[in-house]
Amino acid sequence: MNDDAMDLAEARYELVISVDARRSGEYDDVDKPRMRARIYRVLETAFTHAKVARDAVHMEDRGDGVLLAVAGRIAVTRLLGLWLVEVHENLRDENRGLRVPLGLRIGMHVGPVRHDARGISGRAVDLACRLADSPVARRLLDDEKADLVLVASDSLYQDVVVGGGKFIEAARYSPARLELKEGEVTAWFHLPGRAAPGIPAEPPAPAAGPPGTDDAAPAAPAAGTPAGAGGGAGGGEEEDGDTDDAGPAGARYTVHGDMSQHHDNVYQQPVHIGRITDGDRSRKGRGE
Repeated sequence: MNDDAMDLAEARYELVISVDARRSGEYDDVDKPRMRARIYRVLETAFTHAKVARDAVHMEDRGDGVLLAVAGRIAVTRLLGLWLVEVHENLRDENRGLRVPLGLRIGMHVGPVRHDARGISGRAVDLACRLADSPVARRLLDDEKADLVLVASDSLYQDVVVGGGKFIEAARYSPARLELKEGEVTAWFHLPGRAAPGIPAEPPAPAAGPPGTDDAAPAAPAAGTPAGAGGGAGGGEEEDGDTDDAGPAGARYTVHGDMSQHHDNVYQQPVHIGRITDGDRSRKGRGE
């Protein structure tokens, strides 16, 4: 077996780092390349200042972020400590004067990683990406108006963070349970330069619909909205005609079809329930 085949067959224990930009979909085609350039400047400058050799770092572009794997010969404490501090400081420098500051979510996990000609793979890679993309990480970055959030796997926290090191303080991390595709896991959240963050509450689930249905209950109409407006029975578009005159709440409406003329939801003429047929129209024309 040659060296290339052995590399594909053997997994290396490495630190996997997934870096995602906050709300990258909101950048237009002009700003997105600038956003990507900022991410690379932030990360590469941090590697230089942390004295991490470039040949020890595998880097893959992900469009709105970067996927990294750092060789096992580099101490993980250096990445969790000095490198993360440098990333934070570089990010703050980049954000000075920006109308929309760049925010980064970073997921970290140590585990077996396989390299091939197209990049890296393995469950360790999947977990690091899931952590960075978790709803808690997204909400925390927004709620705290932070530049950067780190999400460490439970094993990384227990094996490395708890032991401490330069710029590493376990007391500044907060745990949360995450529901991932692979199952439920514990993750540890850290905002560099701040105390342990409060974990944001889950957003309220939509109200359940009637038993036996999968639909959520419809929202109640806004105050002042005329009954039947906005869709549903008696509202929205009518098959037999169009609204002649639409206006604000309290305005007069004339609807042709199954409804008669009304004002403030009080009908001014007898109401016909059901579809008007050609016979009905002819009798109405004769005054019957």
